[in-house]
Amino acid sequence: MYYEKELRALERAGRLRKRELYEERLTDFSSNDYLGLAHDKMLHRLTCQKIDQNTLHATKASLLVNGYHPIHKAFEDHLCRLNGFEEGVVVGSGFNANIALIEALVRKGDMLFMDEKYHASGVLATQIESVNVTFFEHNNMAQLREMLENSHAKRKIIAVEGIYSMDGDMVPREVFDLACEYDALLIVDEAHSSGVVGANLCGVYDHYGIAIEPNFIKMGTLGKAYGSFGAYILATSHIIEYLLNRAKPLIYATSLSLYDTALAHEALIYMSEHKESIKEQIALRRKAVEEELGIKSDSLIFPIHIGDNRAVMQIKEALAAEGFSVGAIREPTVPSAIIRLIARLEPSIEELRRACRLINEQSKRYEA
Repeated sequence: MYYEKELRALERAGRLRKRELYEERLTDFSSNDYLGLAHDKMLHRLTCQKIDQNTLHATKASLLVNGYHPIHKAFEDHLCRLNGFEEGVVVGSGFNANIALIEALVRKGDMLFMDEKYHASGVLATQIESVNVTFFEHNNMAQLREMLENSHAKRKIIAVEGIYSMDGDMVPREVFDLACEYDALLIVDEAHSSGVVGANLCGVYDHYGIAIEPNFIKMGTLGKAYGSFGAYILATSHIIEYLLNRAKPLIYATSLSLYDTALAHEALIYMSEHKESIKEQIALRRKAVEEELGIKSDSLIFPIHIGDNRAVMQIKEALAAEGFSVGAIREPTVPSAIIRLIARLEPSIEELRRACRLINEQSKRYEA
C-alpha cells in the first residue's frame, strides 16, 4: 500500500484521525455551533421560503460570471451595516477566505506578520512561494511592535484571530493601534468571535469599540455561530475590488450556495433581534464552567489540558458513554493534547454542569 508506513506511524503515536458519524443521542459540547442555531427549525423554514420565492436555488457559476445573486448582496450589505465596513464579499468557506486574503494581498516585497497560533488555512497560504512571512509569539504585542519597527517591507500585513480556536483567548486591543501606527493592513479572522463577543455580537472589533479604518479587514465564517456554511470578507471597496481581481478562491470557484447564504442572513437577523438574551445565556455558561472546572474564557471555548493523545481519546469515549460529545484535540493540532469543551447555548445549563463534572472526574485519572 502506498502510505501504509505513514498510517502505522500515526496510529502508534495516537494521532490517527477518522471520520465519525454525527450521533443524535449525544449532547453536543464539541461543535462550533456556538449559539445552537444549526438546530433552529424556524430559521430553516424562513430560509426555504426565501429560496422558494426565487426562480433558482443554485448559484450555477462564480461571482464574476453569473453567480452573484441578490441573496448574496443583501447579506453582504447587512453585514457591512452592522460592522461598519464599506463593502463585503461572500466566500465558499473560511479556509478559502484565508487563502484568498493571504495569496492575493501579500505581494513581492511585502511582509506578513502572523500570530503563531493563526488558523492552519492561513499558515498553508504562507507556503505560497511569493508570500514572505514572519511569525510572532502568540498575542505578544511587544514582539510584533519590534518586528514592525524593524521592517522595511513595501507593505506590512498583520494576521490575527479575534478569538483563537483552541485556547479560546482573545487578541489584545493593542493590535489595532499597532496596525494604524505602522500603516499595516490588519486581517482579523473573526471565525470564533463573531456571534459570541461584542455589544452587538459582531466580534472583537465590536467588543473593543474599534472605529473602522481603511487598513482594517474582517473575515468570518458562517459555519459556527451562524449555524450555516461559508464565509465573508469585509473591507474597503478598494480592497474588495482588488480581491475580486486577484484572489483565486473568488475568481475560480462557484459562488456560495443560496441556501447557506440565506440561512446565515436569517441567523444574523435573529442574533441582532435577540442579542441581549444571547449575551445573558453566554454569560451563564461561562460562569457555570468556571464554577465546575475553575476555567475562565473570553469565549465559549474551554480547553482542558491532558497532555496525552491516547488519554484524550479515552476521556472522549467515556463522555460519549454518558451521552456527551466533547472534542479530543491531539498533537500536532495543539502542542499538547486537550479536551476541548464548547459551552454551546442549545444544551441546558444542567447538562453543561454534568459534562464538566464528568470531565473533571475523568481528567483526574490522568494527572501525573
